[in-house]
Amino acid sequence: MPNNIDSKCKLCRRAGEKLFLKGDRCMSPKCAMVRRPYAPGVHGHNPSRGGSEFGRQLAMKQKIKRLYGVMERQFRHHFDEVRNIPGITGDQLLSRLERRLDNVVYRLGFAASRAQAKQLVSHKMFSVNGVRMNISSYEIHVGDLITLKTNKKAKVFFKNQEESLKAKKDVPHWLSLDAENQTGKVVSMPTHEDVGVRVDAQMVVEYYSK
Repeated sequence: MPNNIDSKCKLCRRAGEKLFLKGDRCMSPKCAMVRRPYAPGVHGHNPSRGGSEFGRQLAMKQKIKRLYGVMERQFRHHFDEVRNIPGITGDQLLSRLERRLDNVVYRLGFAASRAQAKQLVSHKMFSVNGVRMNISSYEIHVGDLITLKTNKKAKVFFKNQEESLKAKKDVPHWLSLDAENQTGKVVSMPTHEDVGVRVDAQMVVEYYSK
């Protein structure tokens, strides 16, 4: 699977705000958006103003892709999945992205970043409703139970994780976390308000509608 090889800090600087791509570092003074809160490159201090509507739509698409760590082909696939679902297409797209298995693992606190969550899922450290899963884009539904597998590899990685899970207070309202048993459950559908970063997914709809 192809990966975006750009520096995660540069992706945040290009977006103009924190996308929380590097876990705890994003909350520290070492965060690039604290030290250099401008776009990368020689013209970073003097960004162009305005821009075309198409350019703004493209920038928003790129921002959402980078936020969830999704490449273009997969992102377009998610858009095609939701474009005919009743409701606001932009909101449906964000709901689908939030319900990716890697994102749910991240939101529950099992991983410090979506990139780390993607890696953990690829190593089959989680099961969904009792079935071990290694597909990061797997769609999670209301009622699904996500469980950390108790194999040797998982125990080594999470040996210091249990206490931090018990202390976690910011689990989204659409998820429930049982830190004692290291399980999480989807209790409702996420909305655009749960993204945590300012995005306008309708601009993505307009971009793909051209």
